[in-house]
Amino acid sequence: MTASTAAAALACGALLVLGPAPAAAQVRLGSGSYTTELPPGASGPSDVTGAPVTPKVTADFDQPVATNDWWSSLIFQRYPDNPYGENLYAHPLSFKARAGGLEVGYPDTPAIVADGLKYEYSHSPDLVLGVQGLNAPAARVAGYGDWTVTADLSDSSRTLRATIGQGLPFVYADVSGGPVRVEFTAQPTVWRRSGSAVGVTVNGHHYALFAPSRTSWSESGRVFTAHVGGSGHASVALLPDPGVFDTYARYAHSFVTDSRLSYDYDPGSATLTSTYRVTTEAREGSARGTLLALYPHHWKETTTALTDLSYTSPRGPMRVVEGDRFTTELTTHGILPSLPTVDSADHQRMRTLIDAELNAADPWKGATDTYWTGKALGRLAQLVPIADSIGYTSGRDALLDLLKGRMEDWLTAEGPGDDAQFYYDERWDTLIGFPASFGANTELNDHDFHYGYFVTAAATIARYDRAWIGEDRWGPMVETVLRDANNPDRGDSRFPWLRSFSPYAGHGWASGHAGFASGNNQESSSEAMHFAASTALLGSLLGDEELRDLGVYLHTTQASAMSRYWQNSDGDAFPSGYSHDVVGMVWSDGGDHRIWWDGTPEELYGINYLPITAGSLYLGHDVDHAAAVHRSLVARLGRQPQTWHDIHWAHQALSDPDAALAAFEAQWRSYEPESGSSKAHTYQWLSTLAEFGTVTTAVTADTPHYAVFDDGDRRTYVAFNATNRPIAVTFSDGTTLTAAPGQLATVHGDGGSGPDPDPDPGGGSGTIGDGVLYLDGGALSTAAPSFEAGVEIPAAGGANHDGTPHNPVVFEIDGVSARYTGQSTRFAFPVDSGASVANAVQARVSYDLDGDGVFDRVETYHYFATNDLPGWETYTHGHGLKSSSGALGDLVDGTVRLELWSALGRQASLVRTGAPEGQQAAVLTVPFRE
Repeated sequence: MTASTAAAALACGALLVLGPAPAAAQVRLGSGSYTTELPPGASGPSDVTGAPVTPKVTADFDQPVATNDWWSSLIFQRYPDNPYGENLYAHPLSFKARAGGLEVGYPDTPAIVADGLKYEYSHSPDLVLGVQGLNAPAARVAGYGDWTVTADLSDSSRTLRATIGQGLPFVYADVSGGPVRVEFTAQPTVWRRSGSAVGVTVNGHHYALFAPSRTSWSESGRVFTAHVGGSGHASVALLPDPGVFDTYARYAHSFVTDSRLSYDYDPGSATLTSTYRVTTEAREGSARGTLLALYPHHWKETTTALTDLSYTSPRGPMRVVEGDRFTTELTTHGILPSLPTVDSADHQRMRTLIDAELNAADPWKGATDTYWTGKALGRLAQLVPIADSIGYTSGRDALLDLLKGRMEDWLTAEGPGDDAQFYYDERWDTLIGFPASFGANTELNDHDFHYGYFVTAAATIARYDRAWIGEDRWGPMVETVLRDANNPDRGDSRFPWLRSFSPYAGHGWASGHAGFASGNNQESSSEAMHFAASTALLGSLLGDEELRDLGVYLHTTQASAMSRYWQNSDGDAFPSGYSHDVVGMVWSDGGDHRIWWDGTPEELYGINYLPITAGSLYLGHDVDHAAAVHRSLVARLGRQPQTWHDIHWAHQALSDPDAALAAFEAQWRSYEPESGSSKAHTYQWLSTLAEFGTVTTAVTADTPHYAVFDDGDRRTYVAFNATNRPIAVTFSDGTTLTAAPGQLATVHGDGGSGPDPDPDPGGGSGTIGDGVLYLDGGALSTAAPSFEAGVEIPAAGGANHDGTPHNPVVFEIDGVSARYTGQSTRFAFPVDSGASVANAVQARVSYDLDGDGVFDRVETYHYFATNDLPGWETYTHGHGLKSSSGALGDLVDGTVRLELWSALGRQASLVRTGAPEGQQAAVLTVPFRE
């Protein structure tokens, strides 16, 4: 069910009351449900005293209630004694509402405060825009755009409606009940009078006041008034210089009435195109468009012509464009669901570390609320593809069962006694998980941080069980949770569009109410990125391009903003005199080298890295910058990190993977993982990067889910296929690979043309298909046996033949020409030794790449010790390599051979080569594709 159909179902009576005497109404969505009644003892949006609050909106407000934005203190009254909201930082202007009107300022001078930890461009009013005699009891929201808002200040007879926005150097005012009144906070210098317009300088800042034609401004000390009739308009503009007065005058009566972002992701060119557009209405004359000030992440990536005009902001210099829109183009560098596991890693160790998580007394580590449950879901979800990659199928399935059980508990509201459920608050148009934490319920904080973990768990389950995420099961509830945090559907009235993301800022805001003098804030940019990555993956798995493209947009855009505004990667975001090279939090008015708790320096840096997933590779897109950031932490500490070791090893591996892996190997038995991480995942991450090298952005691909690595000698190309059919992926340097449904594919290249794109490099007669081979007599075949069958593996005769084939059963395919994918050999062989004891079947896979009779790659796997109970067990490649020799490459009239023998034991064993439908037969998957 899509969001729109779910909303329609709601409108058509999908509200189901369950049970004979329900305490709470429930909305059923597929197999899941949420409640529309606040759980007993729980709190929803509240002020600081704990009293419930309702949105502060006007009677004609007709949009979903939006929170978590730069202007949210207008709509969410956090403090009982302040009905006007806190400072609003739109950049270049700042504002604050009060009874008599709207304060307007231009914070262009930074202050370094808190012992040098915070820089801030604080609001200081230059003027107050209002209506003569206005005494509004509160500020309310009359409407909003994607980055603009219309604030209403009204009393019984007077009204000021002011539209303000990020990037707007204008304030647009509609007034009634009296003259427009502008009171300056110091005596202004008037340097221009031009009919109904006045140019002034106050506190070193230049402004223009515009009233309708045939209306003049009168002055009385610091107060300017204009009689605009019973209902009229006026605008105020911040000028970079008095000399541009006429340029701004052209747009004085072209009022911005809406702001809207549109984005387009083109996988073929790996390009994200974003268009920022404002709708304008000419209150007089025929002018259209306006002037827009662009943040650095805009103007450095725009395809729109820039003017010479500029402003100062807490994000660095803002550049101005003229018109009603501008466009940016960003390269999309791919989002993987997981990294491949390399053969050189110790697979048995990985299995042991996975078992430690599975066999823990409490795999959830006591988590009960949305955040800590989410982190546990994320930690376990990261282990699923690792278990699968090493052939640990039972471990993979046990992990999936854990995820499904906990997710289904949360996605079902069973009544007032349910201790894990979601509640829909129709006043605030939001979905709140209970138990809640970190103000997710009372302040509407952090929904994307928390819910991103739920989306990751859902995407992981969907990767292995598509039916679970179906419309008739858990998909509709998962999408509802996702859409609360960031809804891409403007027609879905249940939630605002992109609650947790501020499209003009290029990142999210964590606070639902923004009730701070410094405006709003964002601490863990990386958890916002995690939400984006999980959304893109889930969208692809569902075949939902709207969700996929939302994730790509969020991930690509935030990556561009994060490095600039949290890590000053361009060198022009932080003001001179600020000594730190990263901030833990971005505030509306600046940045802070602190976090919300009294944490260590490792935690301050690490909160903007975690959780480490394959979606975190963006942290290494600039290898030199990643290395510099790590060095800065080490320099501050005077040592290597000792808190959150795994988070920092993972980050270090993006610039120096060998050193990071060495540090892990020295301490892996003794260190304590960060709560959302695990030793198995950290080891896999580090060992893979140590073999593949660092991420490179020099190569792109025509799929959303890819990455390219470079170790200085070769490139490694990885892609994930989220569809249910094979896909061919083409990289921008000419490299190609084919990915099987639901699988990662890997290929190695020299960094130039890549492997031979010819799908039949040698013209051999053998058939290998997608590399999945079955045991058929003495042959390997792409066709699965249609009947139940088995092959007997002779006994070892009491001798030890570990590692050396003895009387083996051989299966072979020859004359094969196929491309090497860069992956590793995988197999799953059902084995049964009946009631006999001390038997062990062993496997060897050999590859003769060119058919010359010499095996170029030989892989001997550890034997599989069968139990003494009748029944099938599964021997897989997950038991690890005992030995290997040689290297793989393309097959050109080559041969693949499988040998099975008994390494130990006095009894024969049976391998099932054919099985009834729905049961497992022996299968060998080789790393080649035709």
